[in-house]
Amino acid sequence: MMSVRYRAFVFALASWLVAGALAIVHATASTNQQNRQDLPTFTASESVRRVVLYATVRGEEGFVADLTANDFTILEDGKQQKLLEFQREDVPVAIGLLVDNSRSMLTRRDEVVEAAKTFVRATNPLDEIFVLHFNEKLSYGLPRDVPFTADRALLGEALDRMQLDGQTALYAAIAEGLTHLAKSNLTKKALIVISDGGDNVSRIKLDDVVKQADLSGASFYGIGIYDPEDGDADPKTLRNLANRTGGESFFPERLADVRSLCERIALTMRNQYTLSYSPPSVDTRPTYHRIEVKVKDPKKRKLTVRTRTGYYTTPVAPQE
Repeated sequence: MMSVRYRAFVFALASWLVAGALAIVHATASTNQQNRQDLPTFTASESVRRVVLYATVRGEEGFVADLTANDFTILEDGKQQKLLEFQREDVPVAIGLLVDNSRSMLTRRDEVVEAAKTFVRATNPLDEIFVLHFNEKLSYGLPRDVPFTADRALLGEALDRMQLDGQTALYAAIAEGLTHLAKSNLTKKALIVISDGGDNVSRIKLDDVVKQADLSGASFYGIGIYDPEDGDADPKTLRNLANRTGGESFFPERLADVRSLCERIALTMRNQYTLSYSPPSVDTRPTYHRIEVKVKDPKKRKLTVRTRTGYYTTPVAPQE
């Protein structure tokens, strides 16, 4: 008969939540049906811990789409991992579109709204999208009974609901957006932020937002429309979140460039490789694991790879 301590260990191991880059793949048929990315099915006796990465590979001429699984190497904490899944498909994404509504956006409103609509038009028709406006307060653009939608017209109306006033609660908006993204059953998630300044009113701390972004598994994309003389500008925050989560950050010098950047972000999410592996380690406390993805191109092209740089594990203690 197993000891109480051993049973507790087995329970904790089976209940492990791997957050950040990890997508938990449940061993039930109903949940696998909800997962629209067709990840491999697990039986009850198999481990459900899996790290899922979305990698963008670019060459001198744009996206690179002809790589195979053998061209990729994944390292976790410096140790090579066995690649369990490889695909390059335009899978649906749960997307949060966060738009700065602070008073300083007054002269930028029309261009930003049109840029965001361009983004929506360039997304996958099966994506699940929501709009979150933020200044000192946070307000959802969609009706309360519509948490996500792919309806272009409805999303256009949501974006038109900008009410410019007040300061910029950037950190609070990102935290709320990440929380809302977790309500989607889609595995792949992304947060897009369009803002013209740094945070000057949130109560939540930046470090907490960064960790929440790591835990969420979502990719972060930021467009900072900064005035060079703006003392509240904080490009470091957008860069940090983007780099850690495998997204990108942009700081256009011209407002007219925002539209093309929004379209670029949408196309990036539709042209990514999905890679997954099962980490061998079992952590007894919250731990951050570093990830590195390398590509060896048989055609000898000069390629760059972007994906998240690590993830946190969060063990779940057994209930007494």
